[in-house]
Amino acid sequence: MAWADLRAFIADLERRGELRRVTVPVDPKLEVSEIVNRVVRQRGPALLFENPRGADMPLAINLFGTEARMARALGVDRLDEVGDRIAQMLRPELPVGLSGLREALGKAARLTSMPPKKVRTAPCQEVVYTGDDVDLYRLPAIQSWPQDGGAFLNLGLTHTRHPETGVRNLGMYRLQRHDSRTVGMHWQIHKDSTTHYAVAERRGERLPVAIAFGTDPVVTYAASAPLPADIDEYLFAGFLRGERVELVDCLTVPLQVPANSQIVLEGWVEPGVRRPEGPFGDHTGFYTPVEPFPVLHVEAMTMQRDPIYQTIVVGRPPQEDGPMGKATERIFLPLVKMMIPEIVDYDLPEAGVFHNCVIVSIEKRYPKHAQKVMHAIWGAGLLSLSKLIIVVDADCDVHDYAEVAWRAFGNVDYAHDLLVTQGPVDHLDHASYEQFYGGKAGIDATRKLPTEGYRREGGWPRECVMDAATRELVTARWKEYGL
Repeated sequence: MAWADLRAFIADLERRGELRRVTVPVDPKLEVSEIVNRVVRQRGPALLFENPRGADMPLAINLFGTEARMARALGVDRLDEVGDRIAQMLRPELPVGLSGLREALGKAARLTSMPPKKVRTAPCQEVVYTGDDVDLYRLPAIQSWPQDGGAFLNLGLTHTRHPETGVRNLGMYRLQRHDSRTVGMHWQIHKDSTTHYAVAERRGERLPVAIAFGTDPVVTYAASAPLPADIDEYLFAGFLRGERVELVDCLTVPLQVPANSQIVLEGWVEPGVRRPEGPFGDHTGFYTPVEPFPVLHVEAMTMQRDPIYQTIVVGRPPQEDGPMGKATERIFLPLVKMMIPEIVDYDLPEAGVFHNCVIVSIEKRYPKHAQKVMHAIWGAGLLSLSKLIIVVDADCDVHDYAEVAWRAFGNVDYAHDLLVTQGPVDHLDHASYEQFYGGKAGIDATRKLPTEGYRREGGWPRECVMDAATRELVTARWKEYGL
């Protein structure tokens, strides 16, 4: 199922009883986030604040606040379904016979047949403000936490192009509203837009930027996905939707944006211009400090008639971005397994904000295999930012944290099974002694082999597990006695 736009998804949530309208006036400064935090912690419904104080439009939030809603947003019943589709396309078997060749060609066609398509007119340009008529205070930007440096426009889809190659990037970055026409661009060091701006700045050129709010939910998710720089986010979104994404030319910058966006900001980032940005209560649960970042000078603001502004609160988990992170975990499992074939499954705990900890199960085949996998993860895209890796055997359910803890606490001799190293960490990591890099640890919680130096008599002991016959007998008797 592909949602036509954000309104269609909101209407579906309301029909299913998963959206609540808040008709009383609510202040976007702190009040919205306090309400949302209470609802998220109860795994409650999506919210539509119809009268946010000081703004011209309603505010939608917590649309992705449960795994079930996140799956619904992507048009599936379970998040693993998307990963299964990708896994089918990545199967490496050589085609056998004519039918096999057709299947292989069909897979290749499906992977490349959903590029975005251009349209001439679009709902997102029904209302146009330019120049001094632009007023970012029309938008109900929220201040989530008391010490935030101001209001932030969260969940904006930022479009840039590489000044030399022309390759497009779609990313999701926090956006501080400095004034009625200026937005701070929090472009972290590892992000593609940072590269685009660095190239433009080196050439002495300003960089065109377009930011879309309230796109259809699949496109919004695609902007957050950790895709390689050479994979177009709109091709990926088309694959997820099963339909091509419609894009329209911006009015004042040489970029394209989703035609069904609710609101679009267009403007330029000047070379050499930076302003202090932050503090901001981020997904780590801590405030990130004030740092100088580029700024977007908004030349045009376009929107639909009666638009809906979509945003998100981030902070200490659980938050709405938790199910978004879980979607990324499940969707990208086949790609991770393609890079590191011995991996059976992995889990990125929400409490570890998805990049502080990786739990991975493997088919262990040789001495120090777990350590090989640790190094492979630390060399795999944005998984390189992982601070802690726990490796368990294939028969361990990585999503059962009690099972993982039992093995990580009991199956480890920390003199032999703990690997400590250094490497890159997230831009927002507050615990590293130096920004951008810090300490990392890997825990080998697998069963140990004699060839790994495990010399205990009898080898690795067997676990205490009840035999199947006794289990079946007790189960039958419980049913017989109605227990």
